[in-house]
Amino acid sequence: MIVCGITGHKGNLGKKFIKIFNKFKFEKFQGNIANKKDVDNWVKKKEFDLILHFASVVPTSIVKENYKQASKINYNGTKFLIDSLINNKKKIKWFFFSSTSHVYGKSKNPIKENFLKKPSSKYGLTKLNAEKYIEKKFKTKKINYCIGRIFSIADNQKKEFLIPGLIDKIKSKETEFKDLNHYRDFITTKQISKIINSLWLNKFSGVINIANGKKILLKDLAIYLSKKYKKKITFSDNKKSSKVIANIDKLIKIKYRPKKLKFIEFFN
Repeated sequence: MIVCGITGHKGNLGKKFIKIFNKFKFEKFQGNIANKKDVDNWVKKKEFDLILHFASVVPTSIVKENYKQASKINYNGTKFLIDSLINNKKKIKWFFFSSTSHVYGKSKNPIKENFLKKPSSKYGLTKLNAEKYIEKKFKTKKINYCIGRIFSIADNQKKEFLIPGLIDKIKSKETEFKDLNHYRDFITTKQISKIINSLWLNKFSGVINIANGKKILLKDLAIYLSKKYKKKITFSDNKKSSKVIANIDKLIKIKYRPKKLKFIEFFN
């Protein structure tokens, strides 16, 4: 059986991946990813065919409030894991790092992997710093790695994220919504899990966008939710419209078939 080391197994993506793919024997990291000793003990004691590094502080508001602590997890934790794998001479076949579209700058066009790296949030900055460390260390050691830049996750999220935040506002007495004339590229954790598995099977190496490549207007999403919860809402769009849509040419090459999600899939 293939042995898959996984960090962040209690997170939404980690739980979904484990649920879908029982072909793997999962070695779950149980310690503190920001603790070098915990990471090193795990790596020393286990043997892996591949590692999925999902552990991260994600909500942009939380990262912004405590950037130092978030950086310890998102960057230092990654550094400790990479250093331990190299120092202990672990011969893994593949390493996957879950990054984010937040590493990119603004673009009117679908975003390619080689577009300008200008983090749109401090969360994006922590991930970009981690990416650079992975590329620097693994390229010299010729370890096969994949950096997956995940766009907007649609399902199973906490209140700090966009969709749960909209739901909270719609359920409350708030009726006017501002600045929702923006387009986002949504994808579910189930889709992400299947893509990561395909990347593993193809032993994809390098950086790749993980998205559907389809645009969804946030205002349309709010209208759907207002009907779902039987609330009347109005809009005040003050800001200029923006798009965060992925170019997924690389995904298409590994036979990923994108689709435009139905809103109901966001809540499954």
